[in-house]
Amino acid sequence: MTATLDTTLSLAGALNRALADALAEDERVLVFGEDVGTLGGVFRVTDGLAARFGDARVFDSPLAESGIVGTAIGMAMNGLRPVIEMQFDAFAYPAFEQITSHLAKLRNRTKGQVELPVVIRVPYGGGIGGVEHHCDSSEVYYTHTAGLRVVTPATPEDAYTLLREAIDSPDPVIFLEPKRRYWEKGTVDPQRRSPGLDKAVIRREGSDVTLISYGGALGTTLEAAEAAAEEGYHAEVIDLRNLAPFDLETVAASVRRTGRAVVVHEASRFCGYGAEVAAQLSEHCFHYLEAPVLRVAGFDIPYPAPNLEQHHLPGVDRILDAVERLQWDDAAPLDGEK
Repeated sequence: MTATLDTTLSLAGALNRALADALAEDERVLVFGEDVGTLGGVFRVTDGLAARFGDARVFDSPLAESGIVGTAIGMAMNGLRPVIEMQFDAFAYPAFEQITSHLAKLRNRTKGQVELPVVIRVPYGGGIGGVEHHCDSSEVYYTHTAGLRVVTPATPEDAYTLLREAIDSPDPVIFLEPKRRYWEKGTVDPQRRSPGLDKAVIRREGSDVTLISYGGALGTTLEAAEAAAEEGYHAEVIDLRNLAPFDLETVAASVRRTGRAVVVHEASRFCGYGAEVAAQLSEHCFHYLEAPVLRVAGFDIPYPAPNLEQHHLPGVDRILDAVERLQWDDAAPLDGEK
């Protein structure tokens, strides 16, 4: 990786730097999608790349998501490493058939002889005052699809390292970018190696309860952990980073220490990603659990209007309420208990 150390960047800036470094170091890397060239993308993540690397390597595509993904598949089959952008989360749905029927399956179908190193960048989640089609949390569609890696950074440093690792991966990667965190800044060291695409990380150590989150909800979860400490609960916070495959080892080790767990995400609760996490922990940590695994999530409704967004997204108070319900000696009973 490039040799400049300790640069302060926004999450969007870290993604831009990762794309620039990948383009500079590997001529097989291409970046394209709707308005990613001259405009630099809706969120300006690709700003300046077309001017620097030319319109043969960074270019605009037609407004046809299925065509974008299909083109990227063909490029990857012929030795290139395309990085494509879906302008908003729900805009990716017209490409879903290409993703699930071809991108996810071709390497398995050819017994590994054909690699598909395609990265699909998807700005996802809420927190920006958008409306439906612009604020979906669509991660479970992809995590349920075998053959895809699903990655979501929550910090600028992870944005850089995870995107570089995703571009280097021989597998197709759905790279989910929490748009509410695009403008948050942090220190980025381009030489730092992350624990890897498959590893979760502990963002805060604690002994009483494990809070498990990712993407846009991680910042809120860390705020809740700070608030919980003031109430006497020492919460450990795990950033999953990689949703598929799931890092059971790191998460289970934490829950076995604390005996309690809450999963926090922006997507709807029913059949959301937290349901799978809860099932995994119930199977592998049952005898360590002091209470059922709880979930704090978005409501089971289409994404609401901007003035209702603050009620829909998990907040600190809802997370704290879940922590307090985890069958402490003086806690209120869980739902359905007498």
